[in-house]
Amino acid sequence: MRASLLQVDVNEGESVESRRRRVAALVREQAGADLVVLPELWTTGAFAYEDFAREAEPLHGPTLEAMAAAARDAGVWLHAGSVPERAAADDGSAGGDGPLYNTSLVLSPAGDLAAVYRKIHRFGFDQGEAVLMSAGDALVTVPLPHTTLGVATCYDLRFPELFRGLVDAGAETLVVSSGWPDRRRSHWTLLAQARAVENQAYVLACGTAGTHAGVLQAGHSIVVDPWGEVLAEAGSGEQVLTVDFDPAKVAKTREQFPALKDRVLGLDRPHR
Repeated sequence: MRASLLQVDVNEGESVESRRRRVAALVREQAGADLVVLPELWTTGAFAYEDFAREAEPLHGPTLEAMAAAARDAGVWLHAGSVPERAAADDGSAGGDGPLYNTSLVLSPAGDLAAVYRKIHRFGFDQGEAVLMSAGDALVTVPLPHTTLGVATCYDLRFPELFRGLVDAGAETLVVSSGWPDRRRSHWTLLAQARAVENQAYVLACGTAGTHAGVLQAGHSIVVDPWGEVLAEAGSGEQVLTVDFDPAKVAKTREQFPALKDRVLGLDRPHR
């Protein structure tokens, strides 16, 4: 398979609509890839908390419309990163009263919405996203022709139990969209490799570049194989990181080194 991770620059001063058009053009340029991955909250910036409510959109909003058309034109599976989603209100009505979610969208090569993941672990320690956004409650996997994706977002990377749940649900390729800060870049690389090694799965982790809300972004999107080897890593600026990888290596690794079969804790078993 060929995957392209689009490390989008989210510097302030560019309108959401302008960035949406620019990113759609980038996606269209990836024709020939099997999978294209975008970062977290690339329309607004992951730390631009004051913009979340103002720029929130319904699930079937302008970002989904633009990305569906781009995926269809390029003929690629597209993890369209995440958007601030304004969900329907409790009475089912659309508008400004429903909860906000940090919502990832996965689109098929036909432009159909294949999966929706609402971020489970919200960052902020009782500030920012942690109080402005509601939490999702469902693990999401997406079957592709040659692999099954497990979907996670940014801060999720620090919670290994989420990834083990995705593997138990059949995931072989773990896709993480992120807006990770540069000051903790070493954690980004370390955790991406750890999630790959412990789950014997590929990790495709795509972050943003640039600076928004005063927070310098880490960039350094990364692709890690099931043995923890880094297949490709981006720099700090806007970049398209393209890598070819063999999905069959997951099954081979798990057969050659069957550590997952030796699990004891975390399994469904009676307590004494």
